[in-house]
Amino acid sequence: TGAISSLQRQMEIQESELRRIRSEKDLLQRQLRDREAQIQAMCAKFCTLTEEQRQEQITVMMEEENLNLQQVVTEQEAQLAEQNKLISELQETISQLKAEIVSTRLQLLEHKQAHKETQSQAEALQHNELQTRVALDHISSKFERFRNKIIQAAFSVEGIRDPVGELTDDEVLEAMQKIINERTEFRRKLKSKGSK
Repeated sequence: TGAISSLQRQMEIQESELRRIRSEKDLLQRQLRDREAQIQAMCAKFCTLTEEQRQEQITVMMEEENLNLQQVVTEQEAQLAEQNKLISELQETISQLKAEIVSTRLQLLEHKQAHKETQSQAEALQHNELQTRVALDHISSKFERFRNKIIQAAFSVEGIRDPVGELTDDEVLEAMQKIINERTEFRRKLKSKGSK
């Protein structure tokens, strides 16, 4: 947005400069028209003189006026050429600035779209995380209940002492393994005696 504002300010400055140059061009053209009007007025003045005086004065004044006009025309043509060149350069600069504004706006839209997509993905991830936490809590609760049942089954057997303090998973497994081994041994002995 800052880049667009900066480009727009530059474009406004260039357009203002273009208007100023065009105004100067119009002024020069008006000055040329004024010169032409002066020449016509002088021509009307000479019409009242005698033919010979008229010819002499006209010749002298026309030569002077021609020299002045040639100098003015040369200067104004040079100024107009320079101003036309400046106008072309300013128009080209304005076109480039407009293109940069369009490009910057497109980039801004792309960034906004990417930000929107990223935000949407982040929301989806947060939702998945919440679901995973709920599922994990549920599994943890089920596992804790199952572990408690194993502990009750393992330490409710006759001849096994009640645990002192909180049991580790290894201690629970060890107690279960002991029960399994004892039952397996007992079954083997029964089989060896022929009992079902």
